[in-house]
Amino acid sequence: MEAILSLGTNLGARLANLTQARAAIGHLPSTHLLASSRVYATEPVTEPGTPPGDTYLNAIIIVATTLDAHDFATRLHAIETHLGRQRTTQRYAPRIIDVDLICFGALTLHTLDLQLPHPRAHQRRFVCEPLAELRPDLILPGQAVPIRTILAGLPATPAATLAAEQWA
Repeated sequence: MEAILSLGTNLGARLANLTQARAAIGHLPSTHLLASSRVYATEPVTEPGTPPGDTYLNAIIIVATTLDAHDFATRLHAIETHLGRQRTTQRYAPRIIDVDLICFGALTLHTLDLQLPHPRAHQRRFVCEPLAELRPDLILPGQAVPIRTILAGLPATPAATLAAEQWA
């Protein structure tokens, strides 16, 4: 199954955080890295009264895996924890790493612990910009138009600006 993942970080050595997450995901059993976008910088989304924190670095990776969706998602959460992510009740808290499962093939799933495709991916420039770089003609499950068309219709802000062409 082809899985699309969004990686983000705004704490610590941000580029290294992305690189470590990508490597760990690529080492999951029965999982192989197929593609990586360039890295984009984005302003953090915050709740009213919350300090903004540092700029995020975001990227998309695409993997092939024979793991099932729930097992794969559980392993992604374990990688986040291993890399130092601390989960809080604050939705937009700064984080050392965030790994979002954007889609898992054409699977549509809505459970308490997993929603596929990601319910807000098509609204986020930091997802759509790097995804359009890799798969401009991809139509996410539940959407009617390709990602390049979705990207063209998103507001210019918050912007996603190119931060790194390559990452180790």
